[in-house]
Amino acid sequence: MAGSKRKKAPVARATRTTRARSAPGAKKPGSGASRRAAKGRDPKEASQRIDERIRSLDDWRGEVLVEVRRLIREADPEITEECKWVKPTNPAGVPVWSHAGIVCTGEVYKHAVKLTFPRGAALEKRGEGGLFNAGLDGNARRAIDIREGQRLDAAAFKALIRAAVAENLRAGGTPAGKDGKKAGASVGSNQAKKVRLLSGGNPQIAKGDGDAPVQAYIAAIPGWKRGVGEWLDVLIAREAPGVRKAVKWNSPFYGIEGRGWFLSFHVFTKYVKVTFFRGASLRPLPPGASKDKNVRYLDIRETDRPDEAQVADWIRQAAALPGWEPGRGS
Repeated sequence: MAGSKRKKAPVARATRTTRARSAPGAKKPGSGASRRAAKGRDPKEASQRIDERIRSLDDWRGEVLVEVRRLIREADPEITEECKWVKPTNPAGVPVWSHAGIVCTGEVYKHAVKLTFPRGAALEKRGEGGLFNAGLDGNARRAIDIREGQRLDAAAFKALIRAAVAENLRAGGTPAGKDGKKAGASVGSNQAKKVRLLSGGNPQIAKGDGDAPVQAYIAAIPGWKRGVGEWLDVLIAREAPGVRKAVKWNSPFYGIEGRGWFLSFHVFTKYVKVTFFRGASLRPLPPGASKDKNVRYLDIRETDRPDEAQVADWIRQAAALPGWEPGRGS
């Protein structure tokens, strides 16, 4: 038995050595996690892999991927990209674009480029899936097949990308690792641990201008209400380009430079209250009345499914009006 143990020991050491050496190269079947982690730490490497994938296609499919990639980046500058599912039969992998979860993938076939949306069925139910032409019978996914000679409707596709991001956030997706903002997710989660929660779970954040304090506030919101905050933030930025952000009185504020604030929201125990400072001028009126004749509210509870098109329309209307400026009366 002693001899048997001595024979096995070198084998065990050799196995450990082999594993240690194979991980950095990411060539062994068991090293997929290491390969994915390496890509997750280096966004440039992930983008370069997509560059390589496109260069490997010296026909119309490469041109389609270039155009799709450009439109996705224009639709959501904060989106992240990588190549996933690398295997011997597909060494270049599949391009994947993510924000709070996978937004869409770009699979290349002989006769089509397929753009798959994991939450496409939810988008279709909300009337935002007009471009889908494949996978229409699936429970969750929908796809767009682009064949040679076909072109995407650029405006409609960018709207679909933004809607897919908003759906990820609404569904409670957390921007972590490769599926969200790599650096921001880490910073946000660390800061969230330090933030004091006030009555109703509202985060206590120091006053500050810009996107950073708003993201710190949202990252610290507990439970399902964080998804509402993330959804609102994306929707407002989409519908009011160049929006000005700040945190005041422990609430995110949104406005237009030189015109004051048009919207804010605040976390309460059972709902998130959205304040339209000139809500009385919006049509139709947001449902919640206020003691201030100019203000209207929208309360969003856990089981609510807000009408995104209507909320987006209110945001556009509100952003076009003169906003509220503290100290200047109503």
